[in-house]
Amino acid sequence: MRVDVDRTKCCGSGMCALTEPQVFDQSEQDGTVVLLCPHPLEELWDSVEECVRLCPSQAISLDGSALLTDRMP
Repeated sequence: MRVDVDRTKCCGSGMCALTEPQVFDQSEQDGTVVLLCPHPLEELWDSVEECVRLCPSQAISLDGSALLTDRMP
C-alpha cells in the first residue's frame, strides 16, 4: 500500500492524525496533513483506509493496489 496526501486539499480537520498517528500528523504552522509513513505496515491498512473515508476534503488517497476490494478473497 502506498499513501498519498494533497496538502492543498486538506482542511486541517485532523481526523487522520487522530485515527492513525503512526502514519499521519498535522503541521504546526497551518494544521494540514503531514504524511509520516507513505508505505505503512499491513497491520495499519484498515486504519489508513478508515482515514481515507473520514477525510472531509478527500486529501488522502491510496494507490490502486490498496483498495479494499483488492484484498477481499
